[in-house]
Amino acid sequence: MVMAKSFSALAWMSCLISFSESFQVFSRLPALSAHGINGVKMSASAPASVNIATDHDILLRVARGEDAERTPVWLMRQAGRYMKAFREYSDKYPFRVRSETPEIAVELSLQPWKAFGVDGVIMFSDILTPLPSLGVEFDVIKGHGPVISNPLRTAADIEQMTPLGDPSDKLGFVGETLQALKKEVEGKTTLVGFIGAPWTMAAYSCEGGSSKNCMITKKMMMEQPQLFDRLMNHLAVNLADYACYQVENGAQVLQIFESWAHQLSPAFFSTFAKPYADLTMKLIKERYPDVPVIYFANGGSSYLERQSDMNADMICVDWAVDMAQARQRLGKDKPISGNVDPLVLLGPKEGIVQAVTDCIKGGGGSGHILNLGHGVVQQTPEEAVGLFVETAKSISTAEIKSL
Repeated sequence: MVMAKSFSALAWMSCLISFSESFQVFSRLPALSAHGINGVKMSASAPASVNIATDHDILLRVARGEDAERTPVWLMRQAGRYMKAFREYSDKYPFRVRSETPEIAVELSLQPWKAFGVDGVIMFSDILTPLPSLGVEFDVIKGHGPVISNPLRTAADIEQMTPLGDPSDKLGFVGETLQALKKEVEGKTTLVGFIGAPWTMAAYSCEGGSSKNCMITKKMMMEQPQLFDRLMNHLAVNLADYACYQVENGAQVLQIFESWAHQLSPAFFSTFAKPYADLTMKLIKERYPDVPVIYFANGGSSYLERQSDMNADMICVDWAVDMAQARQRLGKDKPISGNVDPLVLLGPKEGIVQAVTDCIKGGGGSGHILNLGHGVVQQTPEEAVGLFVETAKSISTAEIKSL
């Protein structure tokens, strides 16, 4: 048991000054028109037009700490409303219908891979998906976000939580989705599963949804640390079981999202979040030691040093830290993922090329998976995502040291 103890606005603009540094990279890219690379609209509706030969296991190899011929690339929230093909489903079906209907979840998971040739397919789902199986009901209200109908506020609330049990009983749709995705992508790309970290799941469950300051959760952890410890241990163990269920159904890499880490001071992170995330990862690694686990603490760049010794194989960092500095702070031997500012994709194509080039250069050419420092925003042009991926793929490991 774990016991609780008592890129600024100028970032992309600067690329215009230093554009010559990345001109070699940019000049090798396919022509970009208003309709996408080589005039092909970057959409999953036309997968045959896009090269999806993505060095099928490159993401898996680098997540394991192996060297590769280039930096692998995927994007958090790569399946999202910025894609026209995705909106055809999101405009028609509520979120939980989309995420809990295997046929739809599979289609949405595959769209960005077919459109852009990313090096990983992440299951379309939500970090809150396992909560009803633990006795915490939720729904996602369009325009509002997640709402917990029975938030955890008292000891009685927490005592009424249930164990996950056999995940296939209540979360069989997740297993079906992953099995179907495995059939689609096996031998072609890496299949990524994910869970929320215990602190983030507790915060949602206690607050009843999104919160500006997590006041209810923080009051519980400060005023009733033993009660909070019971909640966190329950979440840590059951989330590990859920993650292992994903592995058993085809997930090759796992990412753990500490989405609300930005609500925690360094001290609170070390006391109330890190030990329980570490417990979850420890339990996963005991059962599946060869499955890489990536840990992402959103807003956690101020305390990267506190993440370096965690049980994660790789640390994903947000966009608020320079990649080269992040590598130094974590230790150069610690594999790292990230961390381009998602809003760079709203800017000029030269800025996208520069940001990708700088991030890959900062990653050093080994032990780095290129990603955004947060999820793709809805207003992102599909062509920008295509350019992001193509730029990353155009830079070989051998070239990185000359950038």
